[in-house]
Amino acid sequence: MKIGILCTGDEILTGKTVNTNYSHIARRLFEYGFEVNWGAVVGDQREAIHQAMEFAASLSDAVIVNGGLGPTVDDLTQEVAAKVAKVELELNQEWLDHIAGWYRSRGRVMPDNNQKQAFLPAGSELMDNPIGTACGFALDINRVRFFFTPGVPRELHMMLEQEVLPRLQSLRGISLHTHIKRFHSFGIGESRADKMLAKAAQMAESSQIKLGFQSHYPQLETKLVANATTRDVPEMMGPIEGEIRDCLGSFIVSEDDQTLEGNICRILQESGTSVSIVEMHTAGLINSRLHACKEQGDLVKVGVVSQTMGDLHELFKLPNGEQTLPAAAERVAVLASQQNKSTYGLAVLTERYFVGREQGGIDIHLGIVKNGNVQYRKSRMPGSPNWTRLGAVELGLDFLRRSLAGLSVHELIDFEQH
Repeated sequence: MKIGILCTGDEILTGKTVNTNYSHIARRLFEYGFEVNWGAVVGDQREAIHQAMEFAASLSDAVIVNGGLGPTVDDLTQEVAAKVAKVELELNQEWLDHIAGWYRSRGRVMPDNNQKQAFLPAGSELMDNPIGTACGFALDINRVRFFFTPGVPRELHMMLEQEVLPRLQSLRGISLHTHIKRFHSFGIGESRADKMLAKAAQMAESSQIKLGFQSHYPQLETKLVANATTRDVPEMMGPIEGEIRDCLGSFIVSEDDQTLEGNICRILQESGTSVSIVEMHTAGLINSRLHACKEQGDLVKVGVVSQTMGDLHELFKLPNGEQTLPAAAERVAVLASQQNKSTYGLAVLTERYFVGREQGGIDIHLGIVKNGNVQYRKSRMPGSPNWTRLGAVELGLDFLRRSLAGLSVHELIDFEQH
């Protein structure tokens, strides 16, 4: 089944907004076994949207249109869709009541221009949007089923899963059971993972399961996708999943919808322990990611973010004998734990290094303590400040994960200078 994707909006067309919606839609369609055969972006111009809809209908079995369902004058999707389908716009009282209720629940009065969002092309099938005011709808244009979705990413994601994909499955006419397994790893690049998983790739190919990689630094996603007419897909995947776990081992930081920070918080919660964190060059992202976990509670006792070692020397009253970063990382970890009565203390301290007159990257000094037992690790990470910042955050979190799980903290990673 061939699917077209049409995204609308001047902000997308001009590059002011990165079009992550397209990549999300295309990725989910691929995972469900659909073929994306056409894609386009058009601005907020009636004629351009009109022509794109007609062209998409000539190429695809179904089309997903994203954006242009808002209340403002440049939101044109409903109007143009009605014109292309040669029908009138009609007020959908059910959706108008939904919008009014959405504003009431927030103690606000619905602006008059939001009524525009309740006018849909005659004959449309409403697709629910429980977290927004943009009404999704489905409509036949030139005997091709069009699905119209909101541009707000979180609204799109929910509508795609709950409304669009089930309808596409029904249109396809066969009941395909899709099973997706994801492994998220840190420290291994694509080429190394590809070599490590050569046997897993052969096993997948023989089972007609797709194995692929998606690199989003600093993590790598290894994904298995299977589409079958039977429900025994998980059993088919089991041996391949086991091979991947065996090969990637401790580099796997989470699976499926889990996150690295979520797993850290889970371990802390299950063990009844806590951590205090001191970090440099990270913009506080280690603390931020841990605090975003729903399990967090009081697992993170305190987070200190410093720009310079001078600030840390003053804050922790470090003696002169601990001016070097290796010694400071260990001592700061100990003091952070003691002062805040946490089980663990983690320090992620950094200093720049230079190649000639140019900054080459950063040296990362990591220290962690539990019950007086200190572990230390140093990593040299080349690259730009933004690149090394992301690397330092992930390295610090992974250092903590490994310590909590009793794994080696000295495993070399592909992103550091060996």
